[in-house]
Amino acid sequence: MASNTAVDTTNPVAAEIQSLVERSRKAQAQIEHYTQEQVDELIRAMVWSVARPGVSEKIAKFTVEESQLGNYDGKFLKISRKTRAALMDIIDDKSVGVIEEDKARNLIKIAKPVGVIGALSPSTNPEATPVIKAISAVKGRNSIIVAPHPRCKLTNKMICDYMRAAIVACGAPADLVIAIETPSVEKTNELMKQCDRVLATGGSAMVTAAYSSGTPALGVGVGNAVITVDDSANLDEAAEKIRISKTLDLAASCSSDNSVLLFDSIYAEALAKLEAQGGYLVNAEEKQKLQNTLWEEDHLNTAIVAQAAEKIAAMAGIDLPAGKTFFIVPETGAGKEFPFSGEKLSVVMALYRVKDIDEAIAMTNKIQAYQGQGHSCGIYSYNDDNILKLALATKTSRVMVNQPQAPSNSGNLWNGMRQTFSLGCGSWGGNGTNNNITWRDLINETWVSKPLATAKVIPSDDALFGSVIKKLEGKLD
Repeated sequence: MASNTAVDTTNPVAAEIQSLVERSRKAQAQIEHYTQEQVDELIRAMVWSVARPGVSEKIAKFTVEESQLGNYDGKFLKISRKTRAALMDIIDDKSVGVIEEDKARNLIKIAKPVGVIGALSPSTNPEATPVIKAISAVKGRNSIIVAPHPRCKLTNKMICDYMRAAIVACGAPADLVIAIETPSVEKTNELMKQCDRVLATGGSAMVTAAYSSGTPALGVGVGNAVITVDDSANLDEAAEKIRISKTLDLAASCSSDNSVLLFDSIYAEALAKLEAQGGYLVNAEEKQKLQNTLWEEDHLNTAIVAQAAEKIAAMAGIDLPAGKTFFIVPETGAGKEFPFSGEKLSVVMALYRVKDIDEAIAMTNKIQAYQGQGHSCGIYSYNDDNILKLALATKTSRVMVNQPQAPSNSGNLWNGMRQTFSLGCGSWGGNGTNNNITWRDLINETWVSKPLATAKVIPSDDALFGSVIKKLEGKLD
């Protein structure tokens, strides 16, 4: 499983990463033939080491202090609850030996480890991402090296150290999990070249670099969730869940509601309920002030990312009333000339008025053609025709129905989505998969094919080709 990439040992960064990869590869070899029970004990211990009472609070507090992004409640939910849910989601999966039998085709599928996983961890979710990626890697009997965002390097080391101690307590090598302790772009790029598979979560530049590394890579696309509220929705439910999603960890998630589309017939009532939930409807002057604060030239101002509404208001010179926790910005178009239609990574939400489901679909596609295509959208509706119509007509990998988008599309206890923080966006988002990426994406599979009891027979031309024979008669050379 060694990488075929030649390492320039005269380059100190390449040599440093090579040393980490060699340690990681040696550790991985020691668990390559672990039983399912041994593997599952390891991942249980890894999650418990960080999610246990006392430690999870410490990590949540430290993460906010180091990153200056999000808030304690959001970080605590992720390290304490999301990691448990991710473990629960995979603990009963069979990942060793024969993992699937297709009796109809007489096929057996056997899981094999990939080797060393090179994982990127973003500044917006630095608390649970290393844990979820690590247990997915080890579930497949791989090792993992985590390259954090420099803004969260101490958080990443703390979390990895807890997991390493738990691994050793279970009799396995600590180097199954290794943190890059002094991260840099050059080190991350080198890791992606030398590992066996890249699991990239982060900014578009790093995901692009992952796909260009020469190593098989799993990346994620840009988020820009668009949420529709139709005329069959429970408006109290919709408003509450939009607020939960918009303000969770101060919108650090790429799945946060960036635009909300309200049907014209319920627009006034739904808007009033959003305001009652803590939304602040900006006027035209305040909208311009907010725009000038959120963007510097063509780029999002990183100073506003995952910050409290009060801080953003102070930066923008807006007098924010007490009790308001997110901004509502009326918008009409999409694209570069309508910056609020893009991903904002902040407690700022664009609001649109649409006539019906057809106009909602058109606007969703227009918004996501600008940013976020392939990622996810949502709908508050009890009209199955509208739900399916939206799902059929949008270029999206996930449609969340009557659920708060940010905590739902990456999997949660109230739905059947796989638990992850790595969301594939398909070809729409420049990714190779639409999956909620988990351990199954981090293994190789050997397919064993046995002869069928009865061989398949090609049917007659009439049965196989049907009416096309007559339709094409005399029309083909």
